[in-house]
Amino acid sequence: MSESNQDFVRQIITADCAAGKHDGRVHTRFPPEPNGYLHIGHAKSICLNFGIAQEFGGKCNLRFDDTNPEKEDVEYVECIKEDVRWLGFDWEDRLFFASDYFQQLFDWAVKLVEKGKAYVDSQSVEEIRKGRGMGGSPGVESPYRDRSSDENLDLLMRMKAGEFEEGSHVLRAKIDMAAENLLLRDPVLYRIRKVAHHRTGEAWCIYPTYDWAHGQSDSIENITHSVCTLEFVNHRPLYDWCLEELEVFHPQQIEFARLNINHMVMSKRKLLQMVEAGHVSGWDDPRMPTLIGMRRRGFTPAAIRKFCEHIGVAKFNGVHEMSLLEFVLREDLNKCSERRMAVVDPIKVTLSNYPEGKSEDLEAINNPGDESAGKRMVPFSRQLYIERADFMEDPPKKYFRLAPGREVRLRYAYFITCQEVIKDDAGEVVEIICSYDPATRGGDAPDGRKVKGTIHWVSAAHAVTAEVREYDHLFNDPNPDSGEDGKTFLDHINPDSLRTRRDCQLEPSLENATPGQPYQFERLGYFCVDSADSAPGRLVFNRTVGLRDSWAKKQKK
Repeated sequence: MSESNQDFVRQIITADCAAGKHDGRVHTRFPPEPNGYLHIGHAKSICLNFGIAQEFGGKCNLRFDDTNPEKEDVEYVECIKEDVRWLGFDWEDRLFFASDYFQQLFDWAVKLVEKGKAYVDSQSVEEIRKGRGMGGSPGVESPYRDRSSDENLDLLMRMKAGEFEEGSHVLRAKIDMAAENLLLRDPVLYRIRKVAHHRTGEAWCIYPTYDWAHGQSDSIENITHSVCTLEFVNHRPLYDWCLEELEVFHPQQIEFARLNINHMVMSKRKLLQMVEAGHVSGWDDPRMPTLIGMRRRGFTPAAIRKFCEHIGVAKFNGVHEMSLLEFVLREDLNKCSERRMAVVDPIKVTLSNYPEGKSEDLEAINNPGDESAGKRMVPFSRQLYIERADFMEDPPKKYFRLAPGREVRLRYAYFITCQEVIKDDAGEVVEIICSYDPATRGGDAPDGRKVKGTIHWVSAAHAVTAEVREYDHLFNDPNPDSGEDGKTFLDHINPDSLRTRRDCQLEPSLENATPGQPYQFERLGYFCVDSADSAPGRLVFNRTVGLRDSWAKKQKK
């Protein structure tokens, strides 16, 4: 790719390599905090950081910035590792944790204290917050700011030894209480937390803040380009100040626009709120933007990588259309999905002239775009199931499916003609009596007559019963986070985002379908087995995406 066709991040790296910076070395990292599940916004960062390393013949580390033990858990660590692998990336032997560097980070904090560039502040959290002030006017210096280096060092060591209660002291950098950037107004570097860490146990009772640990961890790992999202622009001066004061290797921080998609929220806090309030079944709910939820729904890693590549890397935040993500997903699923027939809202059809007790196997194509996918045999018998929507007793014009006196083609099978309709006491159609033309097996009629409608079906005698879950957007409003009209994002939850059908009839080849294997249910969409709720004797399928963008049509009405 020529430099003119590169995004701005790659242009910077290309120029650095051409200038011999870092001896032409490129080393990036993906640094999640293990305090929750990754979502599709993180996927953009994963693809960018690992992708850059691959393109420039460099390396990419997976590093967990685990500096907040109260909210972190090994469960999140393992799930994040699985997400990165699932997306197709490998950190090889470069798995690191900020906690690996706790001693070095503390030693560097001692160095700042000895240089007079850090001090122990004994104010309360609220007093520190008020003293920092607001933009446009300087903050107020702490009354403890001028403690001697010896006193600060003594207090810091006693903090580390566990002598003090939480909240009684913090270590702050001594920078500039009049700085326009509030993050430079003596930021906190260490705080007392008497909480066991998921890796270091109770070895520490003071923990570094993210801002203190992040840049120094980059330096320790010899990261050349620290690529992060735009919310860290204001953190860059502090990132640079720490590294310059310590006189250590100095990576370059580069910020890019985070990923936003309409009809979604990406805030971990808000996603947690939905989980805790029961608006979704959990972090892996297929409606969630989490990678674990999208994986369960049937999204492919190739589609997510392609989407991230397609939207590119920008300097300014924007919002991308959900329809684009679904378009890319359909393109990928169309190539890799075998076709199957499934009836999600069944109505029985009896072929009056088909011999009782007889069944036959008909040849069906697995994927018309991939000859290597081969063919399969589908059983056919006297009683079938078709979609209720494929029959109308009093059809309008241009309705080309089954109706009284009308003929349609059964996919891979025969022409059938509706002869009689059977209803229950409530007047609902419960069975359709049809005749079939044995001369039309698998093709056209020998006499040349044509039909305009082709519908799918399942043999009743051979069908597998399953539960099918159909999903729509979790939020009706394209921008649920806008706060317009005093509404919160929860006010925009779509009450029809999940529809469960429990008596669906599937062709028998789906009985042993495995989780993660995508299928196209002909005429219905793309589906996969639910990895959480399917079990022996209970088959559950999730609809990944429809065959076309039906949501866009709804929005136009």
